[in-house]
Amino acid sequence: RSSSSADPTRRTETSLRRADAYASLMALGTPITIYPARLVRTMNASHPMAEAIAVSDGRIVGVGSVAELAGWGSATVDDRFAGSVLIPGFVEAHAHTMEGAFWNHVYVGFRDRTGPDGRRWLGCRSIDEVVDRLCEAAAVTPGSSEPLIAWGLDPIYFPGDRLLAEHLDRVSPDRPIFVIHASGHLATVNTAMLRESGIDASSTTPGVDRDGAGNPSGELQEPAAMSLARGGMARLYAGLGSNEAVAAFARIAARAGVTMAADLGGLNVVDDSVVDRLIALTSELDFPIRLVPFLATTGAPLAPAAAAERSAALRPRSTVTCFLGRRKLVLDGSIQGWTAQVSWPGYYTRSHHGQWLIAPEQVFEDVAEHQRRGIQVHAHCNGDLTSELFIEAVEAAMIAHPRPDMRHTVTHCQLTTPAQYRRMAALGIGANVFSNHLVTWGDQHRDLTVGPERARGLNAAATALRLGVALTLHSDAPVTPLGGLQLIWCAANRLTESGAVLGEHERISPAEALAAVTIGGAYLLKLDHLVGSLEAGKLADFAALSDDPLGVDPSAIAEITVEATSRGGVISAA
Repeated sequence: RSSSSADPTRRTETSLRRADAYASLMALGTPITIYPARLVRTMNASHPMAEAIAVSDGRIVGVGSVAELAGWGSATVDDRFAGSVLIPGFVEAHAHTMEGAFWNHVYVGFRDRTGPDGRRWLGCRSIDEVVDRLCEAAAVTPGSSEPLIAWGLDPIYFPGDRLLAEHLDRVSPDRPIFVIHASGHLATVNTAMLRESGIDASSTTPGVDRDGAGNPSGELQEPAAMSLARGGMARLYAGLGSNEAVAAFARIAARAGVTMAADLGGLNVVDDSVVDRLIALTSELDFPIRLVPFLATTGAPLAPAAAAERSAALRPRSTVTCFLGRRKLVLDGSIQGWTAQVSWPGYYTRSHHGQWLIAPEQVFEDVAEHQRRGIQVHAHCNGDLTSELFIEAVEAAMIAHPRPDMRHTVTHCQLTTPAQYRRMAALGIGANVFSNHLVTWGDQHRDLTVGPERARGLNAAATALRLGVALTLHSDAPVTPLGGLQLIWCAANRLTESGAVLGEHERISPAEALAAVTIGGAYLLKLDHLVGSLEAGKLADFAALSDDPLGVDPSAIAEITVEATSRGGVISAA
């Protein structure tokens, strides 16, 4: 036997799959419910459309006509979806449960946003509006010395101006204020926070932005600098992995039609007590999604070998609602923050501010250690230099430790080039494309960050598919809002905020985009044997929509509403 077939973690994973299959056979005697619908889009190429789905004991008995499904025996017909379009639940392959905790603080993002309680928050369209909202929040607790925390800001929307300490000082000269940007890679603080944190002209940490006199401006770029504002970061990230925060995230996800979400940083799965709580929480009958927590570099600063050992130890603890044993690396910053690693000729300003968040040599070591143990790696790569680094690291690891079908993935994949996509196809590396960037920052990327040519090739989903790279799309919530319909709309239309088409030749069809956010996401999480399509034997995870995303004009896809979701046959209203 080969060494890979003798690997105990591989045997455990295979045993879990067999146990799932045997459990399904045992459940065939349980009651069956048939859900007729206006249309069922299965994402199963051999049977793409049906009129009903039959569910028993959390799994799909079959799809087809009501008469065909009645052949399985006595069944209850439930007509609640008779006017709806059923699709597989969206698989969000890159998000952060921290969104559930962020809503405990003040939202100051540019776009309107809906919280876990269903409240619609209006966007802040200027620095003055940001300051006004913070003043309103500060007035709720007058005299408080606790740091005031806000999230969602992106000053790139305010041409010629950036939020600085002097602006936040208008809210309070004494109360510390910490505002994290939408990307999660930058923050802005006021003078009181700078003073409390000891950040001054003598600070040597990279990422402390300075004014013309050499004094800190209030903007802190990337984790090393942001972490200096201890009272801000600590308060923001307190409770990120709490049951309340994870449950709030799950409600937001289900409302958007998501039935499986990967958390790529925010849940400290190094801590066994956190893992125990996640397994218990996700096992609750009314918890509406399945969770895939990755071991991330943020919040879990382990050496490569230790991280790989931890990932391997977590995998056998997976349940049918909480899938463990995957690794996430964060390699560079954000394009809109000018901290992504972009190759020559650099940013459109002819400047280069990119930052490596992990030393390149450590990336090679980390990928190799995980490859050796059969652990899948998803790597945050915004810039094309970063994609190059990860591709090289995967290639070296595969040569040193040959293993088939790893499905390592470039996540974000924003400036990945056609040449890099060809190499990814050859190596079996997947692409998790950040299509929401097109509407969220497309105008800014074209005019300010990477220029017109590179912006037209940004998030190149069509190139990935054309060159044979496995594809999914993601929101990176809380960076942009959760929801497969918005991802489909962005990838199919490629419209910016101003209404311009950004890279018409990188548009993909709605059918390709729907596949990407269902079976594509499941495939790149190595869970396509369980979810991602509606077919006999799979988990009964689906979303009920008000209309058919493949039957309306592509421009109208984002207007479709999610009516309900099912996780294993347990229905949750949107």
